[in-house]
Amino acid sequence: MVTQPATVYHAIADATRRAILDRLRDGDGLAVNEIASRFEVSRPAISKHLRVLHQAHLVREMREGRNRVYRLNPEPLRELDRWLEQYRRFWTLNLLSLKKHVESKGRKQ
Repeated sequence: MVTQPATVYHAIADATRRAILDRLRDGDGLAVNEIASRFEVSRPAISKHLRVLHQAHLVREMREGRNRVYRLNPEPLRELDRWLEQYRRFWTLNLLSLKKHVESKGRKQ
């Protein structure tokens, strides 16, 4: 079985991976053990999540002594945000249309 590199969409689909990204958002790098200590799952499970995030280029991995330190790389999220912006505009326009429709019905009664 060939494994495909993780996409941003696949990486953020998991709640634990999103929580890891949230923890890394402050900009300080965290070692695997520091990250794992904040979750109720095993260290190997956190390592697997970090591998998926790394494959999706959402985290950067650096060696500091004997530790692997992870930092958030927000760049791939900008691409996701640009994609989502199309849907924000879609919903804004449709909700405005719905509002106008409901208000016009209210005036007729």
